[in-house]
Amino acid sequence: MEEKEVILTQEGYDKLEEELNYLKTEKRAEIADRIKVALGFGDLSENSEYDEAKNAQAKNEVKIAELENKVRHAKIIDESEIDTETVQIGNVVKVHDLSFDEKIEYTIVGSTEVNLLENKISNESPLGAALLGARKNQTVEVNAPAGIMKYKILSIEK
Repeated sequence: MEEKEVILTQEGYDKLEEELNYLKTEKRAEIADRIKVALGFGDLSENSEYDEAKNAQAKNEVKIAELENKVRHAKIIDESEIDTETVQIGNVVKVHDLSFDEKIEYTIVGSTEVNLLENKISNESPLGAALLGARKNQTVEVNAPAGIMKYKILSIEK
């Protein structure tokens, strides 16, 4: 099975590496200590602390494998290749939501870096996909659950 490429900004890649390092070092050591303490409580068949610690260990190892896979298949966006003629991953796009008459600024990122609180939307989301390739002053339509939404692109920045 061919693995899917994970598109990341340098900032997103660095955050993944940081989280992976934390899980492999500090988090593993913390869980190992919890297991060691729980073993001191005696009978493992009735030891909920031990069970919880082993479950935490399993979850941590799954998360480590997941992050290692993302890092292995990462494609870092070269910011010097990003232009502002058309919307691309890595661009900051200011749009006018014609349905709600409001201006919003979005950063287009790969699906791993989505953060709605920071208005970082995925290139795979309906809005992100509609914006990709569009130009300044162009109006794009997005098929949303509430119906067709229209956005006019006001600016495209790096």
